Amino acid sequence: MPIHLPQLTRRDFLKRAALAGVAAVLAPNAFAKTSDEDMLAFFSDTHIAADPAEIARHVNVADHLAAAVRDFAAWPVSPAAVIVNGDLALKEGLPGDYATFGKLIDPVRALAPIHLSLGNHDERQNFWSAFPADAAKTAEAALQRQASVFATARANWFLLDSLEATNISEGELGSAQLAWLTAELAARPAKPAVVVVHHNPATSTQKASLKDVDAFLEVLASHRQVKACVFGHTHDWHVETHASGVHLINLPPTGYVFKDGRPSGWVRATLTDDSAEFELRSLDRTHPEHGQIKKLAWRTA
Repeated sequence: MPIHLPQLTRRDFLKRAALAGVAAVLAPNAFAKTSDEDMLAFFSDTHIAADPAEIARHVNVADHLAAAVRDFAAWPVSPAAVIVNGDLALKEGLPGDYATFGKLIDPVRALAPIHLSLGNHDERQNFWSAFPADAAKTAEAALQRQASVFATARANWFLLDSLEATNISEGELGSAQLAWLTAELAARPAKPAVVVVHHNPATSTQKASLKDVDAFLEVLASHRQVKACVFGHTHDWHVETHASGVHLINLPPTGYVFKDGRPSGWVRATLTDDSAEFELRSLDRTHPEHGQIKKLAWRTA
């Protein structure tokens, strides 16, 4: 029963903010923004706890997400969609974690639909139970994973669920999900594809945290419409290209970093027919990588 969060109307957003007893942080003109169908936004590794005062690795993670949301909301246009790529919850995916996450992410929902994936600090049943009243279910229920496909103007987006066990670092897609991905890619050969997963494949700087990384990369390499793989988990903004030509985009954490000096924040992506730009939006505006744009040409079909 995979789910996504449909965009809220202005009326629904203001009603929800009032019921939650929080300030409506969006300016009235935010609802009049035009939508850029070629733009998407990414948040990852938010690590939200039930208590918004929670400190993790010297960071108030709720404040970090709120700051990222404010920066996102200040952008002059709205994206076609927002993807939050796993580890929504702080550590064990408790119900209260998702309740607080939902309140913090509502201003984003007022500007664009949100697609969610799960990481190793999430708990699948608690997550699925957290949004019963306002989450739209998608069709891939047989997998019992948070896996789905959605389309934007210039790409198909495949969201995978690499959560194997909560609060265990490694992840696994499994043979059933890889077979599903293979079939879904085969059914959509003509349009560029971007695959989104929480756990990292092998890169030049990181050991893979996916147990079935070889089988996963083989699926990506063998379907030429796959142009990029977006992932999180390592809390390290980094972009490189696999030997197959598939770009590997490691999102920064919205919450805390593992290594001092690395950026936290969110990423804005803009697509063309044959390329994409991924821009880092660091919460620290003085960070040397803030505003850094990675221009990636798609491999040929």
